[in-house]
Formats: sequence, structure tokens, C-alpha cells
Amino acid sequence: MGKIIAVANQKGGVGKTTTAVNLAASLAAAEHETLLIDIDPQANATSGVGIDSRGLDKTTYEVMYGGVNAGEAIQKTNMPFLSVLPSHINMVGLEVELVNENDREKKLRNAVESVRNNYEFIIIDCPPSLSLITLNALTASDSVLIPVQCEYYALEGLGQLLNTINMVKKSLNPSLDIEGVLMTMFDSRLRLSNQIVDEVKKYFGEKVFKIIVTRNVRLSEAPSFGKPILLYDAVSSGSKNYMDLAQEILGNSQRQHASRRNAASA
Repeated sequence: MGKIIAVANQKGGVGKTTTAVNLAASLAAAEHETLLIDIDPQANATSGVGIDSRGLDKTTYEVMYGGVNAGEAIQKTNMPFLSVLPSHINMVGLEVELVNENDREKKLRNAVESVRNNYEFIIIDCPPSLSLITLNALTASDSVLIPVQCEYYALEGLGQLLNTINMVKKSLNPSLDIEGVLMTMFDSRLRLSNQIVDEVKKYFGEKVFKIIVTRNVRLSEAPSFGKPILLYDAVSSGSKNYMDLAQEILGNSQRQHASRRNAASA
């Protein structure tokens, strides 16, 4: 059964979509069957792996509201082991349309269950808001990866996100965990970047990933070519950062599996 990780932060411009796309691509490069789910109406994760969703008639919108089976909407990408469930601008109206639906927070979870066993990892790119769409992602996921940029207002709004995660744990998804906090846009030349990392580590402790994503021009160029950084510039620092992140997550997952096995046999 695939592990589902939501990449979420209601603050925009923190490297959320960059992280979702490149983490998914890095897991796929390590030959783990991976599905990237785009639930952001901007569909940047979709275009970031080379898919133009404008002409598609089966996307996350139809899956969450139109009764379309998730398997019918999934698209293959140019990378082996990487598929995408594309988003569409129609997602803008989804919240209004779901308001009076039964189990409206569970639409994505119910949809993903039919394809979950086909993948080892499922990465969800959330919109930059704590909306009903994001609640769907948190309800469907095993864990949340929180990107935090190394800038002055880094911790702003994180308390609200953590409150939302706790609310989802209490009422919708008791097994939801924090996968980790990822520091992004790090510039080693700036004292502020180092101060922000120290501050976030004080706040989140061991939940902060060891790998830090540095500022990298090639990383910011890759989406305009519809490619993950691995396909755009495999030797860039951005590519290495996300491959290292994938390895860290794989290591964490193996330890979690071993811990569960030990607990079950005790």
C-alpha cells in the first residue's frame, strides 16, 4: 500500500510545488512507483512534469466531484515510475460545489483508495491555503511535509497549519503525522538564513529534515521547461538536494516499517 504524503503550507512562495514535483521525481528515479497528485487549481505541478491539463476532460476535478475513477484520470510522464493525477483550473469552483456534499472532506481519500496499491509513494501538491481542498489532502494522507523558506516571516502562519493538522487528527484522520519540515531557499551567505534554520529547529526539533534545499537558479528555471530538475539539470545542487531528501524519506519509511513490525511481534 502506497504511503501518501501531502506537501502543505498555506503560505505561498515557500517552494511547495517545487518540492512536490522534485520529491516525486526523485522517488521515481530511485525506481519507486510514484504518483503525483495535483489539487492546486493553478496546476503548476501538472505543468511541472510536462502535462498540459487544459485539453484534458479527466482531472482531479472530475475525480473529486464528477465521479470519475482516479485510474482513468492518471497520466504517465516522461519519467519511468512517475505518473500524475493532473489538476485543472476548474478546481477553483470545487469548494463551492462540495459544500453541501456528504463526507466532503473525504472525497480525495475515497478516490485514491482505488489506486493506492499501485504505488509505493503518493505525493499530493496542495494549494496555498487551508481550504476544503487542503483538508481533503490531509484527510487522505499518512503524513504532511511542510516546506518552510529561509526568510524573515518563515514561521508566520505555521501555528495555524499545525492547528489544522491537529483538528484533522482528532476528527478525520487519527493516523496523520508530520513527515518533516523542509527548509527551502537557503542562502549560506546570509546570516538570516542560518538564524531561521536555528529558529525552526528549536520549534520542531527532530522533525526538521537534515537536508536543506539551497537557492538554485536551475531549480527555478526547470518548471518553465515542464521538467523536474532531474531531467532539466541532473548535476545541479537542486537536483542533489531533492535526491538526498528522497533518500532521507526512504530511510525514515524503512525505520517506521521496522518499528511497526517489532511492535506487532512483541
